[in-house]
Amino acid sequence: MSSVATNGPVACPGCVAGVAPVEAAPVAGQIMLSLPTIHCQACIARVEDALAAYPGVTSARVNLTLKRVAVDAAPDVAAADLVGLLERQGFEAHELDVSVLTETTTRTAGRDLLMRLAVAGFASMNVMLLSVAVWSGAADATRDLFHWISAAIALPAIAFSAQPFFRNAWAALRAGRLNMDVPISLAIVLALATSLWETWLSGHHAYFDAALTLTFFLLAGRWLDARARAAARSAAEELTALEVPRAWRVEAGTAVEVPVADLRLGDAVLVKPGARAAVDGVVMNGRSEVDRALLTGETLPEVRGPGDVVAAGELNLTGPLTVRAKAVGQDTSLHRMAALVAVAESGRSRYTSLADRAAKLYAPGVHILSALAFLGWLIWSGDLRVSLNIAAAVLIITCPCALGLAVPAVTTAASGRLFGKGLLIKNATALERLAEVDTVVFDKTGTLTTGAPELTNWDDLTAAQKSVARALAAGSAHPLSAAIAEAARQEGCSPALLDALREKPGFGTEGEMAGRPVRLGRPDWVGVEDDGQTDTIAALDAGTGSPIVLRFRDAPRSDVAETIAALTAQGLNVSLLSGDRETSVAQFAGTFGIDDWHAGMRPEDKLNMIAKLQEQGRRILMIGDGLNDTGALAAAHVSISPGKALDAARAASDMVLLGAELAPIAEAVSVARQATKRIRENFQIATIYNVVAVPLAVAGLATPLIAALAMSTSSISVSLNALRVRGRG
Repeated sequence: MSSVATNGPVACPGCVAGVAPVEAAPVAGQIMLSLPTIHCQACIARVEDALAAYPGVTSARVNLTLKRVAVDAAPDVAAADLVGLLERQGFEAHELDVSVLTETTTRTAGRDLLMRLAVAGFASMNVMLLSVAVWSGAADATRDLFHWISAAIALPAIAFSAQPFFRNAWAALRAGRLNMDVPISLAIVLALATSLWETWLSGHHAYFDAALTLTFFLLAGRWLDARARAAARSAAEELTALEVPRAWRVEAGTAVEVPVADLRLGDAVLVKPGARAAVDGVVMNGRSEVDRALLTGETLPEVRGPGDVVAAGELNLTGPLTVRAKAVGQDTSLHRMAALVAVAESGRSRYTSLADRAAKLYAPGVHILSALAFLGWLIWSGDLRVSLNIAAAVLIITCPCALGLAVPAVTTAASGRLFGKGLLIKNATALERLAEVDTVVFDKTGTLTTGAPELTNWDDLTAAQKSVARALAAGSAHPLSAAIAEAARQEGCSPALLDALREKPGFGTEGEMAGRPVRLGRPDWVGVEDDGQTDTIAALDAGTGSPIVLRFRDAPRSDVAETIAALTAQGLNVSLLSGDRETSVAQFAGTFGIDDWHAGMRPEDKLNMIAKLQEQGRRILMIGDGLNDTGALAAAHVSISPGKALDAARAASDMVLLGAELAPIAEAVSVARQATKRIRENFQIATIYNVVAVPLAVAGLATPLIAALAMSTSSISVSLNALRVRGRG
């Protein structure tokens, strides 16, 4: 949450949700800022123009996908200055540590696969044209010439395009195991070797087109899989990046900016308004309000004064604080949270997909079958040339193109359908895991609610009180003040004229009107007792009459009830985990019929609760939006975060909601179950195909060319079946 009041949402007429360019790895001298609220081309232009006009800034490049801006600036330009500049433009911004932000390997791999796919496709088309002439009756020298030209095209094309299969197969063999790439590589190499031998001996048939077609279809499956993974990045990396890279250490009464790595236990650290704490510690001097959403998920700030504890990553809102460091570096609460998330992510990475499970059985079976076919024909016929042809045909006809396409094709079709509904799938196995869930766990604040307080008794105020309230609210960036200002703005209420308006950190704002003091803030400061009727209140003394209590609520999203009902109708259990206070969570859960709820949950509590449920055999879908949810999001069987969630929460999630509605969640569960059904059907198609085709290949009735055509037919059938996911059935 930003500590600076903005001028409302940034106007973005004609939003253009284009694909952002690939972000290069950060370089020395570069300042990296996270911009979680940007969402269109107009935002990009506004950010880049504002930064480019700042003295000392050489260039600024926004990455819309990652919601970051990389700024090249002179050494004397501070990140804090740029953060303030962007917040004055209406954008939330905070500094990221460029040393831990690098381009993800999945994004690079996707571009590499696409290039190899293009080469294989182009070469395949050219060799097919040459093959048509041979099939049409070209003979003798003409046929041999076309075969040699085909070899000249196929050999370098496959040497380049099939490298991913060759590398993975070699790595598996060196480790003493088999994977899907071993039979793929053997089929390609054997088809090329057989074709070269046939060409050398002026044979009638060469199978360069089969080898290229095989490579092309397999690369298509790999690219679809890489495309599904391209949006994923490490949440632990994002959390580490949020660690403040520099801090102000108080030395002999003077604040000196130093790298966080130079801080030691016992150091006095100044935390300025608008900055995040760099250490865990105890407040020595000052009084302020801090945003603890990082650790608790609560949107309302808490007052901190001498003797109170401050944690790394907490945002100081109103006044300067001097903190005595009690934990630094890897011992801070923020770093420990990153470690929890990293452990949770590593557990999820061990999930075995349907395709991987099929490959464990498939690979050794193919090798044994091909070897037996070769030995059987060699013993029976004594012809090495015929035996190799039949072995190549067996490998090609059983080559797992259909298996390789079974999952990516369905995932891509289902992802397209859900994207149209407002849900982005980031992880390749997310749909499979989502189909297995039996329990949905929600965070409350910012997930089931809007995350912004809403004034509920504004109409109880007189016109004079409303006017004073708006004037006092204008003097503070507190979320409750923002809610009052919004209520006044919607009604068209004009602010009263106040003198000596000032904010008292941790208490509220005060001023004078016609010589009488007026106040807005904490009830006990204004002179009102908390009646306990609602969880969040403030008080207003308008200078006349008794002070009045202002009541607030965190408004639920419009479709919470419908979403929970839809999930329950699909047989799913619904739970609520929140860092908010018990009264607020109990009231919310009762309103929407959620029987299983827990309040006051810290990040480790949420993570432990997820682990406990999983030990009971539950498959958990976790939905949350805050940094305090990242551990639970990463540890859950599958996870979803809203599009406006913080960077680390989106990174920890398998899926991201693109709009404000929750309805796509129930739709996603339904589509995931359909997609898993289609994947299993694709495996059945591939199995039936092999049962029919393999005996023909072993019997010598299918040449490598016929095997390649049969393999292509199987792959197309699998792809067409996958497209059924786009429909309603």
